[in-house]
This record gives sequence, C-alpha cells and structure tokens, in this order.
Amino acid sequence: MIMTRGHKIFNIFNIILLGIIGLSMVLPLIHIIAQSLSNNTAINAGKVSLWPVGFTLGSYKLILQDPTIWIGFRNSVIITVFGTLINLFMTTTLAYPLSRPEYLFRRSILVMVLFTLIFSAPLIPNYLLVKQLGLLNTLWALMLPMAISAFNLFVMRSFFLNLPTELLDSARIDGCGEFRILWNIVLPLSKPAMATMGIMYAVGHWNRYAEAVFYIDHRNWIPLQVRLREIVFTDQMGQSDVSSELMLLLSPEGIKMAVIVVATIPILCVYPFLQKHFIQGMMVGSVKS
Repeated sequence: MIMTRGHKIFNIFNIILLGIIGLSMVLPLIHIIAQSLSNNTAINAGKVSLWPVGFTLGSYKLILQDPTIWIGFRNSVIITVFGTLINLFMTTTLAYPLSRPEYLFRRSILVMVLFTLIFSAPLIPNYLLVKQLGLLNTLWALMLPMAISAFNLFVMRSFFLNLPTELLDSARIDGCGEFRILWNIVLPLSKPAMATMGIMYAVGHWNRYAEAVFYIDHRNWIPLQVRLREIVFTDQMGQSDVSSELMLLLSPEGIKMAVIVVATIPILCVYPFLQKHFIQGMMVGSVKS
C-alpha cells in the first residue's frame, strides 16, 4: 500500500505523541528507582535525576528488615490470590446464565446489575453490612464485598455471547449438563477473557487501601498498601536490626521511593506473562458481533 504524504505526516505525529506519553510514564518511574538507590547526601542536595548517585541498597535493606512490611505483604498476597479466584468464580457463574437467551430472569437480573453500576452504595451502609456479617478485622472483608464487578461482568457476558451457540447445542445433544458445558467447553475457550478479568481484579486487590482503613483495625491483618502509606506520609518504621550508621546514610525520601518500588514490582512481574491474553480479551469481550 502506497502511503500518501498525509498518512506519513499522521504516522510521524502519532509516533511523536505516543513517545512523549510513554516517556511521561517511564521517566518518573526511573527517577523513583534512582532515588531509592541513592544515598542521603545526594538526595538532599538534589543531585539525583535518572541515575543513582552514591549507590546504596540501604533503603531496601531497611524496609525489608521491617517485620510489619512482611506482614502486610503476606496479607496482600492472600487478598490478591484468593480474592481474584473468588472474583473469577462468581463473575463467570453469573455471566454465563445471563448470556443464555433461554434463562427466564436474565433481563431482570441485568437491570439490577446495571443499577449497581450506575449507583454505588454509600460508605456507611457498606460498613454496617460488613459489621453485621461479622467480617470486621478479617481479610474476608476485603474480598467478599467485592466479589463481582458489574463492569467486568458485562465484559465477560459479551464474551460468552460471541461463543458459537452450535457448539453448546451439540454438547447438550451429547448429554452434557450446563455445569459441564461451562467447565469443559466455555471456560477453556474463555482464557483471554479470564486473563483480562484476572489482571483487573488482581490489580484492584493488590491496591486495596480504603476498605482496609475502614474495616480493619488489627495490625496483623492490614494489607501492604496501608503499611506503606504509614511509611510514606508519617515516616513510621518498625523495629529492625539496621545499624545507626546505615540510618545516617539514608534519606527519608529514599526510603519512601524504595517502598513505592517494592509495592509496584509484584504486579509488574505478573503483567508481561498475561499481556497477550489481556489485549485479546479486552478486544473480543467488549465488542458483540
């Protein structure tokens, strides 16, 4: 295909614009990493930009020797793993019958789900509900109330609507029940959509903060984000075995940057393995043919 001058100018403009947007996202992350690896003198003097000055791993050593960091990390991993599994199970088991035209009450349920997407419950009713269920100061309070996202439910339902009905009908003729069709046929064909939902749910659980502040008071059950907020905004560090000489070499700003890096790395490590499915799932699940 021969490109006209207008197409070439348009492509060049797009490349420049996307490059600027990409740099605006990457450069702050590089700056944060550089500060987390720099010593106290360089940070206070404003010498750190995109490369560490006075390289040191002291900030990481300090926060990783704080036992409360590991408690928060453990809780966040539990919330993310089990919360995501609950989300996927609940979303798929509701989206599948809502995608079948033979289901009698699907329109009524879709209207109720759409209502929750437009109007969300206020904080106080949510808190009272969690309290009445006996979930306060438990990790279940950060998983069960968020079991289904209305937006993700509609995306999954759209994906199921695109599956060939002939395939499902042939399975019924062979004697398969609905649960077997869902488990052996629908879910294996829905890996892109499942990966998409899994990433979206997992990121939401990993960044869970507001609900933890409202529902959890016990220090042994706070997630990582709450603990990191205490460090970033109040400079509160737990008991550690780091020497006073090392503390003098570290800057509070460097410690805060190291905390941000530690909180970001787990999601960054998982996303590349699911990126292919994520893009495919968003494209297929959001458009009904």
